Amino acid sequence: MRAMQLGAPGEPLRPVERDLPEPGSGELLIAVAACGVCRTDLHIADGDLRGPLPVVPGHEIVGRVAALGEGAQGFAVGERVGVPWLGRTCGVCPYCLGGRENLCDAPLFTGFSRDGGFASHCIADAAYCLRVPDCYDDVAAAPLLCAGLIGWRALVMAGEAPRLGLYGFGAAAHIVAQIASREGRRVHAFTRPGDLAGQDFARSLGCAWAGGSDEAPPEELDAAILFAPVGALVPEALKHVCKSGRVICAGIHMSDIPAFPYAQLWGERSIQSVANLTRADGRAFMELAARTPIRTATTAFPLNDANQALERLREGKIEGAAVLVP
Repeated sequence: MRAMQLGAPGEPLRPVERDLPEPGSGELLIAVAACGVCRTDLHIADGDLRGPLPVVPGHEIVGRVAALGEGAQGFAVGERVGVPWLGRTCGVCPYCLGGRENLCDAPLFTGFSRDGGFASHCIADAAYCLRVPDCYDDVAAAPLLCAGLIGWRALVMAGEAPRLGLYGFGAAAHIVAQIASREGRRVHAFTRPGDLAGQDFARSLGCAWAGGSDEAPPEELDAAILFAPVGALVPEALKHVCKSGRVICAGIHMSDIPAFPYAQLWGERSIQSVANLTRADGRAFMELAARTPIRTATTAFPLNDANQALERLREGKIEGAAVLVP
């Protein structure tokens, strides 16, 4: 099998050839058809998130089952399957027992603490894989596996919020904007200052307003979701949410949040982070995606161009999501 492997933080991924792995008990061997490139992959490559190395990144995987491990259930050889970030949980910690497996004390994460989908093949636990709606081809479906899932969890945490702000209009926001707009919400998109193309893109997906993250929206917001990993945007968003409004931090990593006046938080405003996902989140979102087709804007790259895809993501030069196609 072929893979793009990270050997050390800050170094480029390098191509490697490996023997085809065998699935263990309850596992699937998956022939990867497409794998989205997520900002989390960038944080891993840059060393913002430190895990075991070497590792093959990638956790927005769409592929076909090539082989079943002993006892693997739910999928047959040849079936299409989606592999998300949450790769395994312990099942015995207080969080797992309390229905909050996204906070598991001893998890495995795809492409971080186990090898992921920047490869021709990968291994995944069948119990944590998802069925992908037939209305999406492989490349279009890949961003649903994290950008869609985390965006959906963040949207649920934001509450009903008829006036919604999205800071950082990338892979997740461009999916969330479509869902929220179809629910009748007024969506306000905040891009990098001066990114007129990004603002046009946001409006084309149903956003009622689009501007730079340094601008004020035309009305108060009931909630804001931050996908950009910029801590300074937290107090900025607080300025624009109404009393009792929520600021949801949807990234796995963010630069430090600067000090801000307590008056910006007062009025029962709240700040909350989003951590990972549950399998129930995954099933609920895939059912929604099947009922409400989502346009995923994608740019496809060959597997060996993974470093180029990461660099373009770092520079903000990807409209929607980058996807590797082995």
